[in-house]
Amino acid sequence: MYDNICKYLAENFKDDLATWLLGSPIKLTELSPTELSNEPIRADSLILLQSDNLVLHIEFQTDPEDHIPFRMLDYRVRGYRRFPHKEMRQVVIYLRKTGSELVHKNSFKLSNTYHDFEVIRLWEQPTERFMSVPGLLPFAVLSQTKDPTIVLSQVAQAVAAIKDQQQQRDIAAATSILAGLVLDRNVIKKIFRSEMMRESVIYQEILEEGEAKGEARGEAKGEARGKAETARKVALNLLGIGMSLEQVAQVTELSIEQVRVLQQETKS
Repeated sequence: MYDNICKYLAENFKDDLATWLLGSPIKLTELSPTELSNEPIRADSLILLQSDNLVLHIEFQTDPEDHIPFRMLDYRVRGYRRFPHKEMRQVVIYLRKTGSELVHKNSFKLSNTYHDFEVIRLWEQPTERFMSVPGLLPFAVLSQTKDPTIVLSQVAQAVAAIKDQQQQRDIAAATSILAGLVLDRNVIKKIFRSEMMRESVIYQEILEEGEAKGEARGEAKGEARGKAETARKVALNLLGIGMSLEQVAQVTELSIEQVRVLQQETKS
């Protein structure tokens, strides 16, 4: 779910992401993984953006996985096959602080084959880097800080200053969800509800409720029902703060039709 939120931010705030990762607001458009291969790797966190001269491949990871280096090589080869004259920048962005050595691995080696890529560990990034543009605000609380509560309060103030109401709601919801990686949900709730967003989504609370139901049943079916109920509650809350059907479907992994049905429930 956290990876999906990051994917939503990257796809809806491309210029902000380009400014951070490429150093300038290069205009990027989305590139479907199917354009690189008829059999794409299934990765919810995969984002491909392109300009006339560049393909930007981003992987957001909540936790490290040992197959990431090979996946980066695989997509580099696919990218070259499809766009042999375009540069390809590849970045893995880790969200949650960990002591695993995997988050430091930035290359793949097999016999005489060697490929490297960029790695960003958010908890090592300066907080101010994320405070200057709206699309990066949700990442600030995961940055290099000894007091994420203070950072979250600063982000809340910055979000409150956003004039576009829909953008304000979307950034606030994404910030609330990602903050669940480092802060207690009650802290998040207090900051956002008291300062600007009494109806904002606190996904961590909903997620824990869904997981608790699945674990209590102790069966795969129970776990699936718990996750389904979690997705439903998240969707209802996101609809409640004004997110579009497409955005809700992207975040929750529900179909557009399922979200539309839930939208009708809120109106009845």
